Amino acid sequence: MFLDPEQPIEKHRFGLPHWHQNDTGVFVTWRLADSLPKQVVEHLEKTRETWRKTHPQPWDDKTAAEFNQKFTLVLEQFLDDCHGSCCLREANLRAIMVEALQYFDGERYRLDHYVVMPNHVHAIFQLKEGFPLEGMMHSLKSFTAKKINKERGTTGEVWQSRYWDRLIRSQKHLDWTRRYIVKNPEKLRDGEFTLWP
Repeated sequence: MFLDPEQPIEKHRFGLPHWHQNDTGVFVTWRLADSLPKQVVEHLEKTRETWRKTHPQPWDDKTAAEFNQKFTLVLEQFLDDCHGSCCLREANLRAIMVEALQYFDGERYRLDHYVVMPNHVHAIFQLKEGFPLEGMMHSLKSFTAKKINKERGTTGEVWQSRYWDRLIRSQKHLDWTRRYIVKNPEKLRDGEFTLWP
């Protein structure tokens, strides 16, 4: 479940750098295309890339905590302010995402925790060999975008093209991430989100 620096790590880049290690847990966030103001995204990406150049991975716990404080939590605050259409507030559209997440659980990955918020999704997956995150995210987002557009009678982009991910490094990191997911919808009313388990 935890990142092993002694084992092979696959690296690929689609906007942000992404790491993959078989059977390692990964915390992933993806969001609706209209969930954040463009200027906020551009500023965060620019400052994050500058910071990453002076902080190469793998990170120790102190460096990871600094990254989370400077970038992850700032981004999450904007997401939690519920910008954009927030179409996942509708139960029938959230159900499309939930069904897609559950569909390959146990086959391509093992789901640990997730929450479907009005304009974004957080999930912890343990990826199985032969099913890298990049392909899994493409499949999830493509499939759900088509179904959401059909259900709404709309066309066009549903998800932002990029996603954010972080390999799980330790039990402490896993516990923190689980707590974060569970607490994420605290400001919402019942019926506006789906939390699992």
